[in-house]
Amino acid sequence: MITNARIVTAEAVVHGSVIIENGIIQEIKEGDFSSVGLDVDGDFVTPGIVDMHTDNLERHFFPRPNIDWDPVSAAIAHDGVCIASGVTTVFDSFSLGSWNKSEARGLTNLRRLLGGVDTARASGALRADHFVHWRCELPAPHLPELVDEFMAHPMTRLASLMDHTPGQRQYRDLEFFLNRNWRSELDEGEVAERLAQRRENQAAYADAHRGHVGASAASHGIVLASHDDETAEHVAAAQDAGAVIAEFPVTHEAAAEARRRGMINIMGGPNLVRGGSYSGNVGAAELAEEGLLDGFASDYVPRSLIECAFRLAEPPHGWSLPAAVATVSKVPAHALGLVDRGEIAPGQRADLLRVSLHGHLPVVRGVWIAGTRQA
Repeated sequence: MITNARIVTAEAVVHGSVIIENGIIQEIKEGDFSSVGLDVDGDFVTPGIVDMHTDNLERHFFPRPNIDWDPVSAAIAHDGVCIASGVTTVFDSFSLGSWNKSEARGLTNLRRLLGGVDTARASGALRADHFVHWRCELPAPHLPELVDEFMAHPMTRLASLMDHTPGQRQYRDLEFFLNRNWRSELDEGEVAERLAQRRENQAAYADAHRGHVGASAASHGIVLASHDDETAEHVAAAQDAGAVIAEFPVTHEAAAEARRRGMINIMGGPNLVRGGSYSGNVGAAELAEEGLLDGFASDYVPRSLIECAFRLAEPPHGWSLPAAVATVSKVPAHALGLVDRGEIAPGQRADLLRVSLHGHLPVVRGVWIAGTRQA
């Protein structure tokens, strides 16, 4: 029993106790302050956070440029950050066909890192529930081979359709992208040559590869998401391939079209916490105010999600706390088919957080997964 808690259910904040048996929530007792069980001194008890997209694992694998870490140890360190941030279900994001410079995304290191997560998970060293999210770079010439190799991995539960060709989607401000990335290392001739090659690959491969990824996801029973949609046409193409989640739409137009089509709009937690997109795309706060925001993923800062949950419940956003907490728990869980978790209700898995507020900042003081305390 967890008692003397402000329990955030899907509908209300209830002051009372949560009864857990065999890892499952049995009952919520409003107004019950038993002397039996753990007294949490009036702290909030929320569902565990479900993070459908985090690149946090990579920074533990390569903590400095050209310095790789043992992949099993990296997985354990990453898991510890997730647990400390209240993330009880984490989708480790791996890039297939990425063209950026991250050492972790090369094929050899990709296999090493995936093997490290496998080993750590099989040994019981990980505390959070880990799944895999494959981020599929559609213009990559060799993407189908990678999809055929990796999509069948048993931890896979999510794949996303990406296209990071500069000049559109996430990088629609071409000058911003070039100044931030290529111009620091290339002369203008080399920049033009690389840009032409990226655009050539997009024209040659993106459409066909979108269909291949969609068909592979469907054949393996994997949820499919779009990524960084800019236009209504982008959203339509993703849904035609089987996408049900619009991850990080970069314009109001794309978010509105995804909503019209019944897709789930997921924004990056850092976008809300930082007060906007670092690359000038649509803000999560703007979508929240217009009723177009459904949920969050951490993207690259696991801690951002618990802050999003409580920040949405403050001015100027003014969401109810249950609705705000659902953006990082019930909404992503159910979008990914994990209907056994994401809310505090009888019959749900007892993935729970004890959270206190220090000023406006939430602090995770306790974590339970399936009723077992992990932190």
